[in-house]
Amino acid sequence: MPLLKIENLSKSFGGLKAVSNLNIEINQGELIGLIGPNGAGKTTVFNLLTGVYDKTEGKMTFQDKEVSGLKPYQVTQRGMARTFQNIRLFSDLSVIDNVKIAYHQRTSYSMASALLRLPSFYSGEEQMQRKAMSLLKIFNLENKANEIAKNLPYGEQRRLEIARALGTDPKLLLLDEPAAGMNPQETQDLMNMIRWIREQFKLTILLIEHDMSLVMGVCERIYVLDYGTIIAQGAPDEIKHNPKVIEAYLGEEVV
Repeated sequence: MPLLKIENLSKSFGGLKAVSNLNIEINQGELIGLIGPNGAGKTTVFNLLTGVYDKTEGKMTFQDKEVSGLKPYQVTQRGMARTFQNIRLFSDLSVIDNVKIAYHQRTSYSMASALLRLPSFYSGEEQMQRKAMSLLKIFNLENKANEIAKNLPYGEQRRLEIARALGTDPKLLLLDEPAAGMNPQETQDLMNMIRWIREQFKLTILLIEHDMSLVMGVCERIYVLDYGTIIAQGAPDEIKHNPKVIEAYLGEEVV
């Protein structure tokens, strides 16, 4: 049984069909790419998966359970987390508070414990603090734990957003253009980090990205979307030589 199965998924906005009869299967542990021109419907797919949009037609099954119609927080509780094309941090909160927020859905203390400041509240907060600092250390952000998130350089904000997503303890991580705005060295570092977190956290990853060096370097399989429809799928070598993909998106063969 695939970890994620999308069947005949469609989404219309008035007369515009942003996604049409989409079919995708992702097995546990895979690192999959979703590419295509601007406006192809890639981020719409992420928004459908995470409950931001309601589907028009089709079915989405995650861990053998239907996720269509769930609210974003319910999708997160099921084990799916995402980052965004445009970074969406709690910009006026500290770096560590951004990560601790991700842990709050799995707190061990009750609302009453928090209001009454019972021992369970303090032990739960200490546990979150430790876990958050451990994640920040992984992403080389532990020395900036108390800085305000918006004051971080762009690349560090990207890393913080990924750390926050991992704080929800996901099984499937959706990365929406994580290399956007990065220079070649930062992109190479990101490529290494994606490989590492997949292994370290036993994750399945679905990646949207325009940087073909990153996509071809880390993805095991790639789906190509154009005008809301899958036009090709396969291994990186197949995709970069596919005539339909070259015509619709790449413009020339990727070497």
